[in-house]
Amino acid sequence: MRIGVDVGGTKTLAVALDDAGRVIAEERRATGWGPEAVVDGIVAVVTVVTGGGRPDALGIGVPGQVSPDGVVRHALNLGIDVLDLAEVVGARTGLRPVVENDVRAAAVGAASLLPGAGSIAYLNLGTGIAAGIVRDGMPWRGARGAAGEIGHVSVDPAGPACSCGQRGCIEALAGGAAVAARWARPAALPVADVFDAAEVGDPLAAGLRADVVRGVASAVQLLVLTADVDVVVLGGGVSHLGERLRDPVRTALDTAASGSAFLGSLELADRVVPTPRNAPIGARGAALLAGATAVTGV
Repeated sequence: MRIGVDVGGTKTLAVALDDAGRVIAEERRATGWGPEAVVDGIVAVVTVVTGGGRPDALGIGVPGQVSPDGVVRHALNLGIDVLDLAEVVGARTGLRPVVENDVRAAAVGAASLLPGAGSIAYLNLGTGIAAGIVRDGMPWRGARGAAGEIGHVSVDPAGPACSCGQRGCIEALAGGAAVAARWARPAALPVADVFDAAEVGDPLAAGLRADVVRGVASAVQLLVLTADVDVVVLGGGVSHLGERLRDPVRTALDTAASGSAFLGSLELADRVVPTPRNAPIGARGAALLAGATAVTGV
C-alpha cells in the first residue's frame, strides 16, 4: 500500500493505492495555517487512509520550493517559511516521506492516467502559473529544480505589469491573482466571472479573457518548443472552465501556426488535453513517486 498526500491552500487530501495503482481509500480535511497545523493535518489524513497499518511508502505534494531531502521553503499560502517536512512527518508517522512540489506531483499523477503519452507537461493554471514535466513516469526537475517554472516568461513586453517586475509575463496574462486584480470586482471565482461577463459583451472582460487565452496558448507553445512533450495537460482551478478555455486556446494555437509551416508541423492544438476528470492527481502522483523511490532507493 502506497499513501499519497496533496497539501493545498484549502484542503489536505490523502489516498491509498494498492499494488495495481487503484485508489482504495481517500480522506480530506481543511488545511490549517502554519507549520504545526499543516503537519497535524497530514498526519490525520494518513492515519485514516492507512487504517492503523503501516504503508510501504508515503509521498507528499506541497506548494513551495522543495529540496531533494524534503525541506520546504516559501510555501507562503500555508504560512510556512522553512520546514523540514520529511523529518517532522517521519518522526510522527514512523515512515520518512518523499516530499515533492505539488505541481510536479500532480504532473506524475496525470501522466499515470494517460498511458499513451510518453511525456507530458502539466500546466497548472491557478493563482499563479507553473508546469510540471514528466518523462517515462518521473518528473524532470532540471539542474536547480526550476524546470517548468514558466509563469514569469515575458511574452509581451508591452503587456500588463507583473508582480515580478516585468511586463507581459504569462502569469500576468493568465494567472488567477493577476486576472482578479485587473478585474477588480468582487467574485468568488474571478476568472470564471470574467468569462461570463465577456460572453454578454463587457469590453473589459473581453480584453481580460483574450489575455488569459493568449497567456495559456503562449505557455503551451513554450512547453512544446522547449520540451517537445506529447501532450500538455491543462490543470488547476482556472482549467475548470473546461471547453470555454480549451477551445479558444486551441483556436489561438491554430491561428499562430497558420503562418508557419514549422509550427503547423508540431500540431500544437492537438496536444492540449484536459486533466483526467474526478481524479485526485496530486495525491496519486505523490504516492507513485514515493513508491518509485522505495523501489529504486533513490
